[in-house]
Amino acid sequence: MMANYSLSKSWQNTPIGARIIRLFLGITFIYGGWNKATDPGFLDPKSAHYIGAQITSYLDTSPLSFALTHMVEHATVFGWLVMLSEFAIGIATLTGIALELAALGGFFLSITLWLTATWTVKPYFLGSDTAYAILWLALFFLVRQNTKGRRVTSLLPDLGDRREVIRILGIAVASVAAVFVGGKFKTSNPTPETGTAIAKLVDFPVGSTKSFTAADGTAAMLFRTKAGVFAYSTICTHQGCSVSYNSNSNHLICPCHGAQFDPANGGAVISGPTKIALPKINVAVKGTDIVQI
Repeated sequence: MMANYSLSKSWQNTPIGARIIRLFLGITFIYGGWNKATDPGFLDPKSAHYIGAQITSYLDTSPLSFALTHMVEHATVFGWLVMLSEFAIGIATLTGIALELAALGGFFLSITLWLTATWTVKPYFLGSDTAYAILWLALFFLVRQNTKGRRVTSLLPDLGDRREVIRILGIAVASVAAVFVGGKFKTSNPTPETGTAIAKLVDFPVGSTKSFTAADGTAAMLFRTKAGVFAYSTICTHQGCSVSYNSNSNHLICPCHGAQFDPANGGAVISGPTKIALPKINVAVKGTDIVQI
């Protein structure tokens, strides 16, 4: 968008108010991408933090549920897209390369997050995504207004300018590199607290099942048979949908793609598109309680 690009000029030519917004949004979106890149569970279908599990949790509340249903099937690809977008938007915002386009990208990403992740936050001003959307929109118009009268007014990069193409490619390469560097700094999952009571033994007779949340935040289901007590994550190992227990078949079934798991056989796969058993949650009887260990 700027044939005679200069990092210092891109800041000097921006009003002071826009500089403050630009600095905050650029750093924040890079941090957002870094936070996902260093999260070992973000792209792991077996994790409670998996992007697919997050999308699935929005299906019942988001006005975009019709689109999210299709996203779940390609959750890992969508996760990569979100990470790369956050890095690219943040880097472009700080460097001033395709700044107006980056501001629009940030606006639409924030609106999408509002309509999914924070749609149920009431009142609306307690959710951050609406504020980010307004900041991105304000930045766009501040920069756009500041470019009036200049020769270049198009929002799209000038692909006929070799230097501009190289700068855009540089943003893309830097974004991919940031994701892989973040992967080298993935934090280990914290060791969950154990010993928390899930149910009273007297209230949970043989043949009972119960949904609960494990200490690390994983959605899970508890079972009791004559052989003892056991539990599994209810996050499908295919694309992260939430499985549910069918009392007629005694199987855990995924509503998204039909995967079925046998809780009486270590959570093994019976049928469906995955070959990975449901992760086991360690539980035991301690005195009068059933607890996670």
